[in-house]
Amino acid sequence: MVHTFQALGVNIAVDVNSGAVHVLDELTYHLLEQATPPMAEHCPADIAAKLPQYAPADLEEAWQELRGLAEQGLLFEEDDYIDREKAASMQQQALVKALCLHVSHDCNLRCKYCFAGTGDFGTGHRMTMSVETAKKAIDFVVRKSGPRRNIEVDFFGGEPLMAMDTVKETVAYARSLEEQYNKHFRFTITTNGMLLNDENIAYINREMSNAVLSIDGRKEVNDDLRPTAGGQGSYDVIVPKFKKLIAERGDKEYHLRGTFTRFHKDFAEDVKALTEIGKYVSVEPVVGKESDPYAIQESDLPELKAEYERLAEYLRDRRDVNFFHFNVDLSQGPCVIKRLRGCGAGCEYVAITPDGDIYPCHQFVGNEEYKLGSVYDGTFNKELSSRFAGLNIYTREECRNCWARFYCSGGCSASNLLVNGNIQHPHKVGCELERKRLECAIAIKAIDAGLAD
Repeated sequence: MVHTFQALGVNIAVDVNSGAVHVLDELTYHLLEQATPPMAEHCPADIAAKLPQYAPADLEEAWQELRGLAEQGLLFEEDDYIDREKAASMQQQALVKALCLHVSHDCNLRCKYCFAGTGDFGTGHRMTMSVETAKKAIDFVVRKSGPRRNIEVDFFGGEPLMAMDTVKETVAYARSLEEQYNKHFRFTITTNGMLLNDENIAYINREMSNAVLSIDGRKEVNDDLRPTAGGQGSYDVIVPKFKKLIAERGDKEYHLRGTFTRFHKDFAEDVKALTEIGKYVSVEPVVGKESDPYAIQESDLPELKAEYERLAEYLRDRRDVNFFHFNVDLSQGPCVIKRLRGCGAGCEYVAITPDGDIYPCHQFVGNEEYKLGSVYDGTFNKELSSRFAGLNIYTREECRNCWARFYCSGGCSASNLLVNGNIQHPHKVGCELERKRLECAIAIKAIDAGLAD
């Protein structure tokens, strides 16, 4: 499988199965569009006839270059993962290596697109996690992680700063177990910033390996989508605090994380605005049911794809900015399992609620059909977890022939359920945007690597 496309004025071909990326001149690009494996010894007459604007000698020379790439395994390479024992073994249940710890099911914002029901996850019951429950969650992941040493814990909500005492005691408890169980904890916190103060900023910068700072871009956009419980804008409150946290964070990881909806489709302007606050930015499309007024519709795709092109043009010349969704590893660096299965929700990664209930990830919380168990009674639904472990780019039929499959790893099960009612079937609109993001990202990487002028 070879995917050819044009972006940022560059002609690019991705050999999907080898991971090779080729920047091509116009002739070779058009010739490759016509070629199919196995490649004949010489350029076929019927293909040459389709490209009369090029001289036969030039076509033959380009053809031989393409044949050479194919012989090196860099073009029309076969899929050496499919049906192999390695792919089949993914059906097995995995070790749990990451927690999304819902220390708060309450929030001081009322975001218009909130999947968490403004903090209570649709339960009508606002609460924070007790220290006892948090400790049981840490005990659970220590036990379920087996021999794995590195464990990730994301403090999440609602708004986790509403349960800051629980956060601090959880970190201290986890650290107290590291030497005894040969574990190393890496902590992240996701916050809307409203409750940040000097003390919390210092603590986050000391203890959290990553800080995810929620903000949707320009003041008018953020205040429209992320008002307070009283209906006021949040931008002027959070931006000075985010700037202080970033300034004092040193070289530790952080992301300014935003969401765009169909209310504000010129999201490139929001990315630009966020780069004035910090250089690590993540702005991604909202996911919602087709009936949700903010949800992106198929009719929005042309406009949004053009917006990604505009953003790529801007970021091509901003080497100081790290846009999360344009980060792509052209060497296919992540391990095989990561490339085939993705985030590992429900098997390698789970969410735990303030009540101690276990779900595949934060977006499944409250859906009793997908409850995996509880840290209190020790239950864990191995059959359901194995079902998630078995989700990969080969068990999802729509993914098997998609050129982007090794980059997106099959997409998001929660989004699939929300939109299609089935974790197995990818979200079509989301897939279209993912493929466009990848084309832009690959073009930028090719330019950065010196493969294109």
